[in-house]
Amino acid sequence: NVNSVFVQTVANKDVAIQISASGNIVAKNKIELYSEVQGVLVPINKEFKPGTSYQKGETILKIDNQEHLANLQAQKSNLFNSIASIMPDLRLDYPNEFQKWEEYLNLFDFDKTTPPLPETNSDKEKFFISGRNIYTTYYNVKNLEVRLSKYAIRAPFNGVLTEALVNQGTLIRQGQKLGEFIDPSNYEMEIAVNANYKELMQIGKTVELHDLEKTKSWQGKVIRINGKIDQASQTLKVFIQVAGEGLKEGMYLEADLQAKTEQDAFEISRKLLVNNENVYQVKDTVLILTPVRTVYFSDQTAVIKGLENGTKILSKPVPGAYDGMIVKVIGNTTNSNE
Repeated sequence: NVNSVFVQTVANKDVAIQISASGNIVAKNKIELYSEVQGVLVPINKEFKPGTSYQKGETILKIDNQEHLANLQAQKSNLFNSIASIMPDLRLDYPNEFQKWEEYLNLFDFDKTTPPLPETNSDKEKFFISGRNIYTTYYNVKNLEVRLSKYAIRAPFNGVLTEALVNQGTLIRQGQKLGEFIDPSNYEMEIAVNANYKELMQIGKTVELHDLEKTKSWQGKVIRINGKIDQASQTLKVFIQVAGEGLKEGMYLEADLQAKTEQDAFEISRKLLVNNENVYQVKDTVLILTPVRTVYFSDQTAVIKGLENGTKILSKPVPGAYDGMIVKVIGNTTNSNE
């Protein structure tokens, strides 16, 4: 019995080698929300739920601060009283400095942020003020004011809440994780590239990205390249930035990197390779096992060198093929992937 085979004619040319890699995209700007204070989560205009969007500076959540606010007002009162108690002595001992401290008291507002203390013009005045414990009281007030701001968490950028771990009315404890907030307009993707191609990776290089079904595509850009090669896999971590409609946190994408161009080469299906270093050439009606040099492998194809133009090789695998096998050519294809 003579097997019928399909062949293709070798036409060497410049073959552009594409490196394919894949990975998940993550938001470039992403923060985990933690509480630095303790209290009950109080309702605001927007519900603290996944999918809720916020503008930069908008309050994401608010914790009840009434107890802390009362403590702050008590400390402000102590500061005000301490300064008021030294005013008679200032009028007598430091008459030139009396007016600025009087103006400070007149402008003191318990409902606003405490203004900085007046500057002292001499060491005697500084020692006098310090001896009345005014500086200590002032900085205690400023510390409480800073802590008061932590009872409300504001959006650091325009984004959306992707995770919410607490509900309104829940008692929040210090250090408790509350959720996750991301910017959905910019994403990053980490891929591993063979170390042999590290010279070809450059920051700013354009990369084509697509989903697994190859129905949608996006254009990305290399923004960072790790300076260390993974010893186990001999790969280099490359980070690609991508933005566009349809992208979501955690989406799995494939990247096509244009690596280099091999001259005088031919691309065939990987199924046609024998031990990754030979192909079957069809000469007259006989199969001849011909050595080739493989320069690149992809998932489906291989780029080879070493065959002359016009050489006829198999275009489809033949079960049980061997060197010297008699065959009958019934078709000639022009594409090795057909």
